[in-house]
Amino acid sequence: MLHWRVRQAALALKQGKIIAYPTEAVFGLGCDPWNEDSVYSLLDLKERPWQKGLILIAADFDQLQDFVEPLASDKMTRIYASWPGPTTWVLPAKEGVPSCLRGQHDTIAVRVTAHKQTAQLCQQFGGAIVSTSANITGKQPAKLIRQVHWQFPEINVLAGQCEGLDKPTQIRDGQTGDILR
Repeated sequence: MLHWRVRQAALALKQGKIIAYPTEAVFGLGCDPWNEDSVYSLLDLKERPWQKGLILIAADFDQLQDFVEPLASDKMTRIYASWPGPTTWVLPAKEGVPSCLRGQHDTIAVRVTAHKQTAQLCQQFGGAIVSTSANITGKQPAKLIRQVHWQFPEINVLAGQCEGLDKPTQIRDGQTGDILR
């Protein structure tokens, strides 16, 4: 059964709001990736330069298809084998993906989340959402709801728990498989 809090969080995303929600390792800040005003507001809130780019998370790969150009089948097989899970992959961005999402790159970082509640959020929202750690740039990412409130008292938080990874999710290059973080 879908919890009412997930429905409310998805509605907030559809209304152009920024929310915080639990992920595999830390709380994330998210918004509708196609709403550029929301994305830039999120970047301002975090004090994060747009040039770095952002991560998108989804409930399944279908929700990412408007953002990425798939790679050769052998490379995609490796990526699919890691999902759902805590591995973020950097893939070629489709033409038309806003620079506020991909930064100064021709790629975009994407993940199919293994966090059950966050996957439900993406399903209820109807697509991928922005996922960046809930912290002001340079500060520790929030692992608890109260830590989100300390840094972002005005942000609505989807109550839940992170799944206990010690550090933010691994980021890998989809072309080479190299670990980037």
